[in-house]
Amino acid sequence: MIHLRNVLCAVAFIFVCPVSGADRDAAGQAKSKASTGTRDPIVVTDQAIRIHKTAPVFDGHNDLPWALRKSGGVVGKIDLRKNQPDLHTDIPRLRKGGVGAQFWSVYVPVSTASQNNALTATLEQIAVVRELTKQYGDVFELALTAKDVKRINKRGRIASLIGVEGGHSIENSINVLRQLYREGARYMTLTHSMSLDWADSCSDNPISGGLSAYGEEIVREMNRLGMIVDLSHVSPACMRKALAITQAPVIFSHSSARAVADHPRNVPDDVLLLTKQNRGVVMINFFSDYVHPTDAARSLERSEHREKLKELYPDDEEKAKSALRQWELKNPRSKQCTVHDLLDHIDHVVKVAGIDHVGLGSDYDGVSALPMQLEDVSTYPVITQGLLDRGYTEADIRKVLGGNVMRVFEQVERVSSRLSQQKSADRQE
Repeated sequence: MIHLRNVLCAVAFIFVCPVSGADRDAAGQAKSKASTGTRDPIVVTDQAIRIHKTAPVFDGHNDLPWALRKSGGVVGKIDLRKNQPDLHTDIPRLRKGGVGAQFWSVYVPVSTASQNNALTATLEQIAVVRELTKQYGDVFELALTAKDVKRINKRGRIASLIGVEGGHSIENSINVLRQLYREGARYMTLTHSMSLDWADSCSDNPISGGLSAYGEEIVREMNRLGMIVDLSHVSPACMRKALAITQAPVIFSHSSARAVADHPRNVPDDVLLLTKQNRGVVMINFFSDYVHPTDAARSLERSEHREKLKELYPDDEEKAKSALRQWELKNPRSKQCTVHDLLDHIDHVVKVAGIDHVGLGSDYDGVSALPMQLEDVSTYPVITQGLLDRGYTEADIRKVLGGNVMRVFEQVERVSSRLSQQKSADRQE
């Protein structure tokens, strides 16, 4: 795994007084934020630090559990109390970044589906998260409810939540979905990079018409359980169908705005409007390939070249990988992606869907390139400052940092309670 470690010296001080939210409508707000003009490095001020200390970040997606598995599969092998230069995440930097709640991804590759061990591998990854909360009990605590998140934050610990990244983990079984909920999973991404019998991925050929009848049943069961429906990685058709079916707000745990960077992993504007109607949240991904327009175009070219190499070398995977590495050397990323590009995505979601429908889903330790000034989990205060510089109020910023996803979590629980009571009443009749 290759990580960017770019450190910029501050060369300019930029400060724009926040505009009162009561004095501007949505259109005026978007215009105000777009007018800053500068792309100089952001300098974090005392005001941003003050806000950050009282507004804990609730990040939608971090792949540390899989990164630990790749390093040997044993949590105790790496001391997260010390700086880990090969990772984006460790405890000192989480503290510096003001992280108060984190959805840890329990990702397993889609190849586990064909190997018939997707569930086993997912349970092993859940065990990694639980081991983190056990080994570092003074830092991490497992959260199963929105009340847990608030209680854990008050104790000065990081609320640790479990997110299943890909419906292949349930092995086409609603009973397994229920099992994963009992094990602590509080969201599930409907697909990863492979289309399923019941849901289509944005990275694969469609086979389910977006979302099949069985997929609709899975969404309804997630609503009943109180498991958040995550629409990152799915096709636009799947997004639209899931939004039409769900009774609870959804999240995009780590996706950005397609109008800013034209990549299939990002969210189209019509879906942003549907997400507003749904009361959901798009949690902006930090991966340069999804954030910067030039890098997004290069990423699509890379994907096309990779597919051609698979056809050229169908029986020699290593040769195909070697040829792809040569292509990457000849066609590097732009190295132009900065925190400002990420802020552009936040601005766009706010412009189209509103301030209540955007959050942060970094994808740290799951990506190979990051915007400058967002190199690891310590850097969230830079976003706070960047939002201040663009005219966002303190109330706005609190929503982006974590307030919006907390609202979704609470609303999902309320829908679950209502549906469970309704089902119980139906049984009695």
